[in-house]
Amino acid sequence: MCQCDNSETASGPCYPSSLTDEMWEIIQPLLPVRDPRKGGGVRKYGDRLVLDSVFYVLRSGCQWRMLPRDLMPWDAAHRWFTKWRWDGTWDRIHDELRRQTRGAAGRDPEPSAAVIDAQSIKTSEGGEARGFDAGKRTTGRKRHMIVDTMGLLLVVVVTSASVQDRAGGRAVLARLASGFRTISLVWADGGYANSVDSTLLSWARDALNIVVEIVKRTDDVKGFKVLPRRWVVERSFGWLVRNRRLARDYERLTATSEAVIKVAMIRLMLVRLAGQPSRWSHESRRNTARAKTAEDLIAA
Repeated sequence: MCQCDNSETASGPCYPSSLTDEMWEIIQPLLPVRDPRKGGGVRKYGDRLVLDSVFYVLRSGCQWRMLPRDLMPWDAAHRWFTKWRWDGTWDRIHDELRRQTRGAAGRDPEPSAAVIDAQSIKTSEGGEARGFDAGKRTTGRKRHMIVDTMGLLLVVVVTSASVQDRAGGRAVLARLASGFRTISLVWADGGYANSVDSTLLSWARDALNIVVEIVKRTDDVKGFKVLPRRWVVERSFGWLVRNRRLARDYERLTATSEAVIKVAMIRLMLVRLAGQPSRWSHESRRNTARAKTAEDLIAA
């Protein structure tokens, strides 16, 4: 069992999913500050331990009840995750980190263009909004996402897999228009407008003042081909499913599914801002252990 210090001043992560000191310095100022005037007892678990526990579930894909005992109790971790979903903490942290990530890349903090797409994903049994996607032959849910040109999440809506892309596109574009006044152009694939129904394009232009441009695939090209702009959102879906909790949808509520997606993007942006390696590696720890062993042999 890991014996690392789990206080807010911890000097090293217990698990590869845990926050490093550099990541903690970035996210700590964004966490809610408790008002002592409102009363209440002294907190037993710090915010850093809460984040380490949530990130462990996200990356490992384990059940909440199977959290390691050297983290915090599963019910406390789940309670804080749910509380931050209800009060908008996850949303505020995510949006601020996206602005910082864009600024660090030399971009304007507020995007002006975006890419939309949907991903059908299998679900566990039960839960709300569970249906069948006849096109992908998948029973589960559908993640409707809009990302900026860097692949960072702007808006996500989780629905039943039976919801068509055009119907889900209206919901996600409406959220985009209300939250991002600077965006005037959105790229999409042919599923959002075809010869049968192309009303989404005119609706977005007239009602939302957003131009939806369809990136089409040429008929004379066979096999796989990377299409301009569309590959950005496909890569974002790939980033998400690297987290085992998102390899399929295990959540009972669609609102929880959306929150887990935002938590995954939060961790991804923290890794980037802190300059941490994106892959798990114990090479530095192995090298440290080898050095100590060599020193012990020399001392002996």
